[in-house]
Amino acid sequence: MQTDSSKVQKFLCETPQKTFDLGEKIGESLTGGEMILLSGGLGAGKTLLTKGILSALDFDVDEVTSPSFTLVNLYKTEKFDVYHIDLWRIDERSDAGAAVGLSEILEDEKAVTIIEWSERLKIFSFPEKTFHINIEGDGDDVRRINISRQDAK
Repeated sequence: MQTDSSKVQKFLCETPQKTFDLGEKIGESLTGGEMILLSGGLGAGKTLLTKGILSALDFDVDEVTSPSFTLVNLYKTEKFDVYHIDLWRIDERSDAGAAVGLSEILEDEKAVTIIEWSERLKIFSFPEKTFHINIEGDGDDVRRINISRQDAK
């Protein structure tokens, strides 16, 4: 997804399918090394957007599930590894990054990391290609999705 650090891209997804389709567009733009930070309430579509991203990478979306209980799911695609992380069950007072081994995951500079409930990462040094995606809405409601890029400099 091409964007600059000073601009927020805003999308209105009227259906869950449109949210999935936006995920596919994001997935098509990935080159490896990106971190995608997802925030939004329960049922906002974070996992649905992730399924779209992985669909674009020719990964079987039926194999993509929320890592709420496992905390980290690894999906090996032909282009690169994708780590799908869910911080929902991590105690807000703990170091969420350490709890899921995020520093070790980021050692693979080509891997893509997608983090649900990313706001629980309080203090962390993010990689150069970091996208913040906020999703508002849930279920079959219209979703408002804002995407911004944070460039490490």
